[in-house]
Amino acid sequence: MENNNQKIKTIILCGGIGTRLKEETEFKPKPMVEIGGKPILWHIMKIYAAHGFNNFVLALGYKGDYIKDYFLRQKYYASDVGLNTAVGTEIFHDNLDSKSNDNFDVILADTGLETPHGERVLRLKKYIQDDVFMVTYGDGVADIDINKLVEFHKRHGRIATVTGVHPVAKWGLINADSNSMVSEFAQKPLLYDYINGGFMVFNKDFFNFLKAGDMIEDALARLIPQKQLVLYKHEGCWHCMDTYRDYLSLNDLWIKDPKWKIWKS
Repeated sequence: MENNNQKIKTIILCGGIGTRLKEETEFKPKPMVEIGGKPILWHIMKIYAAHGFNNFVLALGYKGDYIKDYFLRQKYYASDVGLNTAVGTEIFHDNLDSKSNDNFDVILADTGLETPHGERVLRLKKYIQDDVFMVTYGDGVADIDINKLVEFHKRHGRIATVTGVHPVAKWGLINADSNSMVSEFAQKPLLYDYINGGFMVFNKDFFNFLKAGDMIEDALARLIPQKQLVLYKHEGCWHCMDTYRDYLSLNDLWIKDPKWKIWKS
Protein backbone atom coordinates (compact mmCIF):
# COMPACT_ATOMS: atom_id res chain seq x y z
CA MET A 1 0.00 0.00 0.00
CA GLU A 2 1.34 3.44 -0.93
CA ASN A 3 2.31 5.65 1.96
CA ASN A 4 0.30 8.84 1.44
CA ASN A 5 2.52 10.64 3.94
CA GLN A 6 5.29 10.69 1.35
CA LYS A 7 3.17 12.91 -0.88
CA ILE A 8 2.91 15.63 1.75
CA LYS A 9 5.78 18.08 1.50
CA THR A 10 7.24 19.83 4.52
CA ILE A 11 8.74 23.27 4.01
CA ILE A 12 11.53 23.99 6.48
CA LEU A 13 12.44 27.65 6.86
CA CYS A 14 16.23 27.80 6.63
CA GLY A 15 16.91 31.34 5.45
CA GLY A 16 17.21 33.48 8.57
CA ILE A 17 20.47 35.03 9.75
CA GLY A 18 20.19 33.94 13.40
CA THR A 19 21.71 37.09 14.88
CA ARG A 20 21.08 36.00 18.48
CA LEU A 21 23.27 32.97 17.88
CA LYS A 22 26.11 34.83 16.20
CA GLU A 23 28.73 32.74 18.01
CA GLU A 24 27.73 29.93 15.64
CA THR A 25 25.92 31.62 12.76
CA GLU A 26 28.73 33.96 11.74
CA PHE A 27 30.11 31.17 9.58
CA LYS A 28 27.11 28.91 8.98
CA PRO A 29 23.31 29.21 8.69
CA LYS A 30 21.38 28.60 11.87
CA PRO A 31 19.81 25.27 10.75
CA MET A 32 23.35 23.89 10.32
CA VAL A 33 24.37 24.57 13.92
CA GLU A 34 25.03 21.17 15.40
CA ILE A 35 23.45 19.22 18.23
CA GLY A 36 25.46 16.14 19.07
CA GLY A 37 27.51 16.45 15.90
CA LYS A 38 24.52 16.76 13.55
CA PRO A 39 22.82 19.95 12.28
CA ILE A 40 19.58 20.84 14.03
CA LEU A 41 18.06 20.72 10.55
CA TRP A 42 18.87 17.00 10.43
CA HIS A 43 17.16 16.49 13.81
CA ILE A 44 14.03 18.23 12.52
CA MET A 45 13.97 16.13 9.36
CA LYS A 46 14.42 12.94 11.41
CA ILE A 47 11.36 13.86 13.51
CA TYR A 48 9.20 14.11 10.40
CA ALA A 49 10.73 11.07 8.72
CA ALA A 50 10.12 8.96 11.83
CA HIS A 51 6.40 9.31 11.04
CA GLY A 52 6.82 8.68 7.33
CA PHE A 53 7.04 12.29 6.16
CA ASN A 54 10.33 12.41 4.32
CA ASN A 55 9.57 14.84 1.48
CA PHE A 56 11.13 18.23 2.18
CA VAL A 57 11.50 21.64 0.58
CA LEU A 58 14.22 23.69 2.25
CA ALA A 59 13.66 27.45 1.97
CA LEU A 60 17.23 28.72 1.72
CA GLY A 61 18.54 32.23 2.24
CA TYR A 62 21.50 33.27 4.40
CA LYS A 63 24.49 31.06 3.54
CA GLY A 64 22.19 28.73 1.63
CA ASP A 65 25.14 27.26 -0.28
CA TYR A 66 26.35 25.80 3.01
CA ILE A 67 23.16 23.73 3.24
CA LYS A 68 23.35 22.74 -0.44
CA ASP A 69 26.93 21.62 0.07
CA TYR A 70 25.94 19.49 3.06
CA PHE A 71 23.36 17.49 1.11
CA LEU A 72 25.19 17.35 -2.22
CA ARG A 73 28.35 16.06 -0.56
CA GLN A 74 26.66 13.80 1.97
CA LYS A 75 28.02 10.71 0.21
CA TYR A 76 31.53 12.03 0.79
CA TYR A 77 30.86 12.83 4.42
CA ALA A 78 29.30 9.42 5.17
CA SER A 79 32.05 7.34 3.53
CA ASP A 80 35.77 6.79 3.53
CA VAL A 81 36.96 8.13 0.17
CA GLY A 82 39.83 6.85 -1.96
CA LEU A 83 40.95 8.75 -5.04
CA ASN A 84 43.59 8.82 -7.71
CA THR A 85 44.94 12.34 -8.05
CA ALA A 86 46.20 11.82 -11.60
CA VAL A 87 42.89 10.88 -13.22
CA GLY A 88 40.42 11.96 -10.52
CA THR A 89 38.77 8.57 -10.02
CA GLU A 90 36.98 8.09 -6.72
CA ILE A 91 36.26 4.99 -4.67
CA PHE A 92 33.77 5.11 -1.80
CA HIS A 93 34.33 2.76 1.11
CA ASP A 94 31.57 2.14 3.65
CA ASN A 95 32.32 3.57 7.05
CA LEU A 96 30.19 1.68 9.56
CA ASP A 97 30.64 4.41 12.16
CA SER A 98 29.09 7.10 9.98
CA LYS A 99 26.93 5.24 7.45
CA SER A 100 23.67 7.12 6.94
CA ASN A 101 20.26 5.49 7.41
CA ASP A 102 18.49 8.63 6.23
CA ASN A 103 15.93 8.53 3.44
CA PHE A 104 15.08 12.13 2.63
CA ASP A 105 13.70 13.53 -0.62
CA VAL A 106 14.91 17.13 -0.60
CA ILE A 107 14.37 20.19 -2.78
CA LEU A 108 16.95 22.88 -2.05
CA ALA A 109 15.29 26.16 -3.05
CA ASP A 110 16.78 29.65 -2.87
CA THR A 111 14.15 32.07 -1.55
CA GLY A 112 16.22 35.23 -1.17
CA LEU A 113 18.70 36.59 1.34
CA GLU A 114 16.42 38.86 3.40
CA THR A 115 12.99 37.54 2.42
CA PRO A 116 10.44 37.40 5.30
CA HIS A 117 9.53 33.81 6.02
CA GLY A 118 5.91 34.16 4.92
CA GLU A 119 7.07 35.28 1.50
CA ARG A 120 9.56 32.39 1.45
CA VAL A 121 6.61 30.01 1.71
CA LEU A 122 4.77 31.87 -1.03
CA ARG A 123 7.78 31.56 -3.35
CA LEU A 124 7.67 27.77 -2.93
CA LYS A 125 4.06 27.40 -4.08
CA LYS A 126 5.22 25.79 -7.34
CA TYR A 127 6.58 22.81 -5.41
CA ILE A 128 3.32 22.06 -3.56
CA GLN A 129 1.00 19.74 -5.48
CA ASP A 130 -0.85 17.98 -2.66
CA ASP A 131 -3.87 19.60 -1.01
CA VAL A 132 -2.06 19.53 2.35
CA PHE A 133 1.47 20.66 3.16
CA MET A 134 3.44 21.46 6.28
CA VAL A 135 5.77 24.24 7.38
CA THR A 136 8.15 24.47 10.30
CA TYR A 137 11.03 26.62 11.47
CA GLY A 138 14.62 25.50 11.12
CA ASP A 139 15.48 25.82 14.81
CA GLY A 140 12.90 23.88 16.85
CA VAL A 141 12.64 20.23 17.92
CA ALA A 142 9.88 18.33 19.73
CA ASP A 143 8.64 14.83 20.52
CA ILE A 144 5.49 15.64 18.54
CA ASP A 145 3.48 12.95 16.76
CA ILE A 146 3.25 14.34 13.23
CA ASN A 147 0.63 11.78 12.20
CA LYS A 148 -1.69 12.94 14.99
CA LEU A 149 -1.04 16.56 14.01
CA VAL A 150 -2.04 15.92 10.38
CA GLU A 151 -5.09 13.90 11.45
CA PHE A 152 -6.13 16.76 13.76
CA HIS A 153 -5.81 19.23 10.88
CA LYS A 154 -7.87 17.13 8.50
CA ARG A 155 -10.52 16.40 11.13
CA HIS A 156 -11.11 20.10 11.82
CA GLY A 157 -11.32 20.96 8.13
CA ARG A 158 -9.79 24.44 8.41
CA ILE A 159 -7.14 26.09 6.28
CA ALA A 160 -4.41 26.19 8.92
CA THR A 161 -3.29 24.41 12.06
CA VAL A 162 -0.49 25.68 14.29
CA THR A 163 1.13 23.73 17.09
CA GLY A 164 0.94 25.44 20.45
CA VAL A 165 3.74 24.77 22.94
CA HIS A 166 4.56 26.08 26.39
CA PRO A 167 7.68 28.26 26.46
CA VAL A 168 10.14 28.11 29.32
CA ALA A 169 10.54 31.35 31.25
CA LYS A 170 13.99 32.87 30.76
CA TRP A 171 14.07 33.98 34.38
CA GLY A 172 12.94 32.55 37.68
CA LEU A 173 9.42 33.56 38.75
CA ILE A 174 8.49 34.62 42.27
CA ASN A 175 5.04 34.05 43.77
CA ALA A 176 3.84 35.63 47.01
CA ASP A 177 0.76 35.27 49.19
CA SER A 178 -1.64 38.03 50.26
CA ASN A 179 0.75 39.03 53.08
CA SER A 180 3.60 39.53 50.60
CA MET A 181 5.37 36.46 51.90
CA VAL A 182 7.20 34.63 49.14
CA SER A 183 5.57 31.26 48.63
CA GLU A 184 7.56 29.99 45.68
CA PHE A 185 10.63 30.69 43.62
CA ALA A 186 10.23 28.79 40.36
CA GLN A 187 13.47 28.42 38.42
CA LYS A 188 12.64 28.93 34.73
CA PRO A 189 9.24 27.18 34.79
CA LEU A 190 7.08 26.30 31.82
CA LEU A 191 4.65 29.11 31.18
CA TYR A 192 0.91 28.45 31.04
CA ASP A 193 0.25 30.25 27.75
CA TYR A 194 0.95 28.79 24.32
CA ILE A 195 3.24 30.09 21.61
CA ASN A 196 3.56 28.97 18.00
CA GLY A 197 6.14 26.20 18.14
CA GLY A 198 6.23 25.64 14.39
CA PHE A 199 5.02 22.24 13.10
CA MET A 200 2.23 23.89 11.09
CA VAL A 201 -0.17 22.24 8.65
CA PHE A 202 -1.91 24.06 5.81
CA ASN A 203 -4.31 23.51 2.97
CA LYS A 204 -3.21 24.96 -0.36
CA ASP A 205 -5.79 27.73 0.12
CA PHE A 206 -3.30 29.24 2.56
CA PHE A 207 -1.38 30.65 -0.40
CA ASN A 208 -4.36 32.94 -1.08
CA PHE A 209 -3.73 34.63 2.27
CA LEU A 210 0.01 35.16 1.78
CA LYS A 211 1.42 38.35 0.30
CA ALA A 212 4.88 39.51 -0.68
CA GLY A 213 6.67 40.91 2.36
CA ASP A 214 4.64 38.81 4.82
CA MET A 215 5.75 37.03 7.90
CA ILE A 216 3.76 33.83 8.41
CA GLU A 217 1.97 35.44 11.36
CA ASP A 218 0.58 38.11 9.03
CA ALA A 219 -1.25 35.50 6.97
CA LEU A 220 -2.33 33.57 10.08
CA ALA A 221 -3.90 36.76 11.46
CA ARG A 222 -5.99 37.08 8.29
CA LEU A 223 -7.40 33.61 8.90
CA ILE A 224 -8.68 34.33 12.41
CA PRO A 225 -11.75 36.45 11.48
CA GLN A 226 -12.81 33.71 9.05
CA LYS A 227 -12.39 31.00 11.72
CA GLN A 228 -9.89 29.16 9.57
CA LEU A 229 -7.08 28.75 12.13
CA VAL A 230 -7.00 26.03 14.81
CA LEU A 231 -4.54 25.21 17.57
CA TYR A 232 -3.02 21.78 18.13
CA LYS A 233 -1.84 21.69 21.74
CA HIS A 234 1.43 19.86 22.29
CA GLU A 235 2.11 19.24 25.96
CA GLY A 236 5.34 17.29 25.49
CA CYS A 237 8.95 18.20 24.82
CA TRP A 238 9.74 21.28 22.73
CA HIS A 239 12.99 23.20 22.47
CA CYS A 240 14.04 26.13 20.31
CA MET A 241 17.66 27.03 19.55
CA ASP A 242 17.41 30.79 19.66
CA THR A 243 20.53 31.78 21.62
CA TYR A 244 23.96 30.40 22.43
CA ARG A 245 22.61 29.32 25.82
CA ASP A 246 19.94 27.30 24.01
CA TYR A 247 22.67 25.74 21.86
CA LEU A 248 24.59 24.65 24.95
CA SER A 249 21.41 23.38 26.64
CA LEU A 250 20.35 21.30 23.63
CA ASN A 251 23.76 19.70 23.34
CA ASP A 252 23.64 18.87 27.05
CA LEU A 253 20.15 17.37 26.64
CA TRP A 254 21.34 15.31 23.66
CA ILE A 255 23.76 13.56 26.01
CA LYS A 256 21.44 13.26 29.00
CA ASP A 257 17.83 13.05 27.79
CA PRO A 258 17.00 13.86 24.14
CA LYS A 259 13.24 13.40 24.33
CA TRP A 260 12.80 14.65 20.76
CA LYS A 261 14.86 11.68 19.48
CA ILE A 262 11.83 9.63 18.45
CA TRP A 263 13.64 7.82 15.63
CA LYS A 264 15.45 4.50 16.08
CA SER A 265 18.42 5.03 13.78
